[in-house]
Amino acid sequence: MFSKFDFLAHRKIWFTFSGVMVLIAIISVIMFRFNWGIDFTGGTILELGFDKNVTVEEVRNGLREDGLQTATIQLSGDYAGEAGNDVIIRTRNLSSDEAQTVVSHVNEKVGQADVKRIETVGAVIGSEVTKSTLMNVILSFGAMILYMSIRFEHRIAISAIAAIVHDILMVLGAFAFFHLEVDASFLAAILTVLGYSMNESVVIFDRIRENLHTHRRMDSYATLANDSIHQTIRRSMYTLVTTLFCVASLYFFGGDTTKNFALVMLIGFISGAYSSICVASGLWVTWHEHIHGGRNINAAPKKAKKHVKPAGGEI
Repeated sequence: MFSKFDFLAHRKIWFTFSGVMVLIAIISVIMFRFNWGIDFTGGTILELGFDKNVTVEEVRNGLREDGLQTATIQLSGDYAGEAGNDVIIRTRNLSSDEAQTVVSHVNEKVGQADVKRIETVGAVIGSEVTKSTLMNVILSFGAMILYMSIRFEHRIAISAIAAIVHDILMVLGAFAFFHLEVDASFLAAILTVLGYSMNESVVIFDRIRENLHTHRRMDSYATLANDSIHQTIRRSMYTLVTTLFCVASLYFFGGDTTKNFALVMLIGFISGAYSSICVASGLWVTWHEHIHGGRNINAAPKKAKKHVKPAGGEI
């Protein structure tokens, strides 16, 4: 399907599209902000005692009317299998009136319950942990740049990092624009996307490195990158389809608590496959062409020959 397609000939289109999407993502983050979950902001704990055994899914359905279906629900006390009569609900901060409304809705839809406790708790992931996470991500970027600079070259390393930043911004922009909840699982999914995107870029650049020694000197850097993409794209497509099949199953059938986790990976994996082919390789080719002035692979600058006029005039 893609064996004849010239990816690098359309790199201006890819750069324009990616630039517009990154700009929209940044504007979305600035304008709409993030919808921080209770792991970052703290929340309310409701402990309810029912007069019958109930399941987590029944309680979750009872919370839908108040928009709390993504709350953390845990069975406690005596329970058999997937049902129990004591339930702990951890959700966003609720006022006393809101908490009483939630309890009344649960009583109507699930069954009569006694309120055992209502507590307000602090954030699990505080500002210090958030700063540490950001610092670790920055350090990982530095380690990846160092590794790829040693393994390949610094231009490959920076091109791959640019593609990863592109993928992360796509996820952040989507969550800000649609005001989706950002919780602890979001961080885990972001790190998974980071690893996937890096892996896709390494596969293509490793083939480019190998082909640098086998391609003809008259080939351009765009030809080299295109051939390398064609040699690896089947593998990339197989990897993408199989991972999307698993993640899509988790998103559609995994329940409300895993939807945002799966959505991060859905967006990130699709963006990672695209950016490794169209963004990272395109940046590398453009960079080389700018440095070498459009010369061919391994072509050395040629010195202009001086025209020496024969002595005694023209023959």
